[in-house]
Order: sequence, then structure tokens, then C-alpha cells
Amino acid sequence: MDLRELVSALNDFASLSLAESWDNVGLLVEPSPPHTVNTVFVTNDLTEEVMEEAVQKKADLILSYHPPIFTPLKRVTWKTWKERLVVRALEHRIGIYSPHTAYDAIPHGVNNWLTKGLGACTSVPLHPSTAPSYPSEGTHRVEFCTDNTEHLDTVLSKIKDIQEISCLTTLPARVEGEEQTRVSLNCSQKALLEVVALLSQNSCLYHKTEILSLQKPLLPHTGMGRLCTLSEPVSLADIIERIKSHLKLPHIRLAVGTGKTLESPVKKAAVCAGSGSSVLKGMEADLYLTGEMSHHDVLDAVANGISVILCEHSNTERGFLSELRDMLAIHLQNKINIIVSEKDRDPLQVA
Repeated sequence: MDLRELVSALNDFASLSLAESWDNVGLLVEPSPPHTVNTVFVTNDLTEEVMEEAVQKKADLILSYHPPIFTPLKRVTWKTWKERLVVRALEHRIGIYSPHTAYDAIPHGVNNWLTKGLGACTSVPLHPSTAPSYPSEGTHRVEFCTDNTEHLDTVLSKIKDIQEISCLTTLPARVEGEEQTRVSLNCSQKALLEVVALLSQNSCLYHKTEILSLQKPLLPHTGMGRLCTLSEPVSLADIIERIKSHLKLPHIRLAVGTGKTLESPVKKAAVCAGSGSSVLKGMEADLYLTGEMSHHDVLDAVANGISVILCEHSNTERGFLSELRDMLAIHLQNKINIIVSEKDRDPLQVA
């Protein structure tokens, strides 16, 4: 499959518009075209050891969940390990693609996989994603009424000269028993300032003007983090064992909420793969489950009676890659050989 065709298919699997604004997602390294991809190599983190594995497996594209290029590179030399990744990729004609937080948001993504460690439950996003565009053109709708037809024609003529105006309509209306004309238009944030300035010069129109903000619709089951409601309450001790089994970990880190014990029931759990402080903060739940949180955020949760389970950052993500391989195989109609890295691992271990 051609690289650009494959990238388009990957973007269809998880729209990059769902990624956080601070993230660096998509095709990060592209060999000179044409570039055919027969083997996709999937990893959570692209380290130098993992890069050598990809070279040995003759990968044509590395799908690295975490973007190996995050802050801008000022040069590409052999000096630093991230620069060497780019050099090695280009030497061996290997593309690099990163989805990161786009995979966090999608309904069939990383957070959905992480919730399976809790047992039977229903879940909703903690921070729902909005559609990438508004349901109609423009960000605002402006409406006003007038009974002065001649004056209205002059105002409409000036409005039509403003850029980024759409859906301009006029309809007959009865206001307080009088026959009038209702004007409705959609506009951008920039055009709104010009429309308001124009109407403010015509006080008879301005005091009858309504301005509505058009909201982007929420996407169902899509967004950052998950709030999970268990089918049956389970003790904190049992939840710990379930999570260790799901993540295949011998140990987790635990902070027990104030007034709680290992036998306390867990009915609601707020979940966020990776680093969960900003996503989980302020959420009402019996348990926070994530990879890592700041010391002070853990203290805040505990003081509020919320227990915290930390599993290290990438341990809450890596297990998803096996499911991802199977889903991508179906999505790509088995046209591509997909390999999951065996060298990829969390850098932190219990010593």
C-alpha cells in the first residue's frame, strides 16, 4: 500500500482532529516518495532499541503511539538519541506516524481498553470531544427585526459587503401585533464584530438584536478519560487484583483515600491512560486509575476520600497495542503485515 494511502486510512481509523491541541500527531517522518508500505511496526515508545528492532523486522512504517518528535528539532545529527531516530528512519526508508491523544479519545481506543481492567461497567468520557466543525457555517447567529423596509435594504446591502457572512435570510414576522421583517444570518467571530458595529449605528435595530453562539455538537462516546460505573460494587482490594491481571503487572502503587480501607467498595472509577492529573482532577469518584500523577494531586484526591492507583505511564497504554493490531488488520483489509514491538517496555521497574 502506498504510504499516503495508508496514512489516509489511519486518519480514517482515528481522526487527528480529536487529538489535544498541544499534541504532535500524524506523519512525522516521510521517506522520499514513492514509498510502499508492506509492514507496519507498532510500538508505544520509539527508543533506539525499538528502532533497531524495526530495522531488523524490515518495517516500512513505524506507528509510535507516543510522538518521538514532540519539541522542534533544530538539527538532525548523530548527537542526540531523538535526532538519531530520524537519521535511522530515513537511512532505512522507514516512515514514522504517531496518533497519541487521538487514540485516547476514540471510543475504541486506549482508555476504552484500560476500563476493561475494572470488570463489567459502563463508561462515559470525562471530557467529551466536540465535532471538528459547527453544524452550520459560522460560529454565531445574529437575528433582528425591523418594520422599516427602506432602512433595512440599506443595512442589508452593507451586511452583504462583510466577509464571512452566510445563511442570510429575511422572513415576515409579527412582533407585538405589528408586521415586521426578521433578519437572520450566520457569521464568523471576526465578522460578528463588524456586524455589531454596523447595527450599533442603527439603534432601532440594535436594541432588538439577538446574538447566539453556535455550539459544536458533542461526539458520542468520544473524549479524554472515562468515568466508569461498575455493574456491581467491588472492594478496592479486588479492583487492585483485577487491574494487575489486566495490565500483567506484579505491582501497582496505591494511595488509599481518607476514611477508606482495602475493603471499601468501589462503584465509580475515573480512568485516564498515561498521565492523568489534568484529566482526573476534580472528578467525583471512588477511585482514580492512571499511570502517573503529581504528588500534590495525589494528596488532593486522598484528602477528598478518593483512592488512587498508579501503574506507571506507559503500562496503562502498552497492552492496547495487541488490540490495535487486530483492529487495524480488519480496517486495512489484511493488506498490511502488522507487528507489535517485543522490545518496547516501560523504563521504570521495581528494583
